[in-house]
Parts: sequence; C-alpha cells; structure tokens
Amino acid sequence: MLEQTLDCFVVLEVESKPVHPVRPDGLDAWLATLPADQAGFVRGSQFEAKPGELRLLPGDGGVAGAVLGLGTDTSPFVFGGLPLQLPSEPAWRLEPGDYDLDTALLGYALGTYRYGRFREARPLPRLRCPAGHEASLAQASAVNMARDLINTPANLLGPVELADFTVSLAKRYGAAAAVVADDALRQAYPTVAAVGAGSSRPPRVVTFRWQGKSAHAASPLVSLCGKGVCFDTGGYDLKPSSAMLRMKKDMGGAASVLGLARMIMDADLPVRLVVRLGCVENSVSGHAMRPSDVIVTRSGLSVEVGNTDAEGRLVLCDLLDEASKEQPAILIDCATLTGAARVALGPDLPALFCNDDAWAALALRCGNTVHDPMWRLPLWAGYDDWLKSPVADLNNVASKPMAGAVVAGLYLQRFVKPQVPWIHIDLYAWNDAARPGRPEGGEAMTIRALFAALNERFAVPS
Repeated sequence: MLEQTLDCFVVLEVESKPVHPVRPDGLDAWLATLPADQAGFVRGSQFEAKPGELRLLPGDGGVAGAVLGLGTDTSPFVFGGLPLQLPSEPAWRLEPGDYDLDTALLGYALGTYRYGRFREARPLPRLRCPAGHEASLAQASAVNMARDLINTPANLLGPVELADFTVSLAKRYGAAAAVVADDALRQAYPTVAAVGAGSSRPPRVVTFRWQGKSAHAASPLVSLCGKGVCFDTGGYDLKPSSAMLRMKKDMGGAASVLGLARMIMDADLPVRLVVRLGCVENSVSGHAMRPSDVIVTRSGLSVEVGNTDAEGRLVLCDLLDEASKEQPAILIDCATLTGAARVALGPDLPALFCNDDAWAALALRCGNTVHDPMWRLPLWAGYDDWLKSPVADLNNVASKPMAGAVVAGLYLQRFVKPQVPWIHIDLYAWNDAARPGRPEGGEAMTIRALFAALNERFAVPS
C-alpha cells in the first residue's frame, strides 16, 4: 500500500506506438494528416471523437497506433479508460494535442488502479511518461494508496493496523509519530475510547507532525483529522445486514486524510503539518457503549449517546478539540459521517461545511478546476437546539429526523474554536460502479481539491 510504484509508466525511451488525443473540432484536420487508408478506416468506423471513444489504427502487420476522442471533456477521467482499452503490448505514448499532459497522465494512472492483494490482474499497457511530470504521478500514488486502505478487508485492517500504517507513512517522510492506547487513550480521548470499547480490537489515536524543508516555527500550521472506523456495525443501534456490507469503508475519512498528507509531504509545501486519526471498530459486546450513556469529552462537554450508530462524530470531536487549541491556519476533517449527505447530494458529491467563506470559496473553486468537486451545505445555526439533551450538555444526534448532515456538522462545530478556520468534509469514499479512472470500490474524494487549495494558499511563489 505504501509504495504505489505505478509500473504502468516507463520513463526511458522505449519502442512505443502513438495515441492521438483528438477533439471533435480538430478531427478533420487530424484526419488530413493520416495516410488515406487509415483516414478511411477511421471515417468508416464512424469515429466522432466523443469522450473516451477509442479506435485502433491499422498498419502493416497489425496495429499502428490509436486515436482517443476527448469531446469537450477536460477532466483526467477522459484518459482513465485507456488502460483497459489499449493492447498491453507494446508501450504507448501520448501525441501532442489539445489537452494538458499532466491531467492526462494523472487520469491514466488513476485508471490503472486495481486492488490486487488476492487476485492477479492482467498486465496493463505501459505509457511513456516524459521527465518533469512527477507531481502528477505523486498525486496518483496518494489517491491509490487511500483506495488500497479503503478496499482492504476489515479483518486485515483493524485499528492497530491502521495506526501502524500511519506510523510507517510518517517515518517514510521523516515525520514524528505517536500512538496513544489503553489507559492513556481513555484519559486523553474519552469519546474515541467509548466508541472502541465494544471491540476486542483496541482503539488507537495516532498523531504525526511534519514540517516542509523551507518551513519554520512561524509557518502556517495545517491540521488534519480523520475518522478511522475500520468497521461499523452500528453498535447496539445495529445496522441491518445490507447496510454493513460496505462498512470496511467507514475509515475512508482517515484514508483520505493520509492521502492528502502524502500529497502535502511529496510536494514539500512550506507548512507545518499535524495529522490526527481516531482508529476504532464500532462493535457490539458487553463492553460497548449503550444508547443513553453519557460521556464527558476531552473538551469537558458532556454528550448523551442518542444513537450508537452516530459514532463518527464521537471519534472526531476529541480530535478536533485538541487540534483547534493549537490555533492552526486551517483545520480540515474528513469522514464518512452521514447517510443524509448521500441522500442530499448523491455518492459522487461530498458535502463541504465550513465556518470561513474565503476558505469555502477556495476549496469549491479548486474542486471544480481539478475535477474533484464538492458542494457546500450550511452550518445552519437554527438547528443547533436540536442537539439539546435533558441530562447532558448535548446529544450526539438530533431530536428531529431531518437535516442529518447539517446537524452532524453543528455537533462537530461545538468542538472547534470559533476563530479557527475549519473545513468539514462528509464523503462517501466509494465508487458504486466502475467508470473510466474510477474503478469500483474505495475512492479518495476531495483530496486533490484540498491539496490544490492548500497549495494555492501556502505555496511559495516561484
């Protein structure tokens, strides 16, 4: 999971055949450059340069090359189908055209992803990658690492394994990591401990700190928090069996945070970075938290457990309290938090909540630019009273069956200092069906957008 070597690319000059990316308005001009027999073949096959449309070009003794339709699509995903469309031999190269090469290489890399731990996949065609485009490949490696984490079965990736992986990632980049467990965790992160109490696999909180080579003590502090629920039964408020089938992905927020952290460290942004993950399993046992239990959080606020299946906000609230006390320049959390966000926005559009309009606008704009979109939902103060409890400072769920994603955001906001800019991402972390560049299974949503926003805000001008 850590290496993500992207063997589908070759950097050296090797024998290769051309792929010609073409848009509809440039099709006739491109056809005019071909030999008559090839041009006739393409016309006869009714090729229209639609997005993702591919034709193999005939030549002496077999295939001479290929043409890829782009339509008006400028996303990486128009190149994401190539790994499954091209013959695996020989190598291929992208010819110049009306597209961005970095975007194309990213899309190709995302399209090569397969979770291959248990099944051997067929060889994929290799693509020549010119020197100078390493940043695109680094982003793809970060996304694919997060996909691997999400796709790993829960019996192989529990709280301890997720914490251990995080420590390995931190060490790779020279970051200082710490893991909190047992009595120390119960004292420092009581809500994380409460969520994990029902499982035989003990909870962990893992933190690491990293600093860019050109950063210093006064450089911006970027703080990331992730929900790492490695499997979610719902606890005593047990999920139906059909709702548990994908619950290995409930650590998708933690995986996404690690992917974003890897991008930041690969790019050596001039920032100070701190990452916090709450790694737990929400299970049912005689030790599990119960509905109506009251937990005193790290912040001192008491929380009545109205529903044990609303555990993600309990995992995050202690982390956010600790993180916001450090006064970061930006605090970001990612979590597969609510089904309500999916009802509102569907599986492809994560919900963005933010207490700072400038940061929200930047994240949304960058998401649209890099084709990693999200949609802003409000932290509507009018619903804050829905979290009232007769026995504690607040409940972890609302008294009304509406606006679930908003109410979850309002709960988390109670643990963020008002002066700290904060972004909360409620994401699905999964592709229900395979599409070009987006294989079925785990997905790292919004991290390319968030990285672009952080890079724009904090990178040193060249």
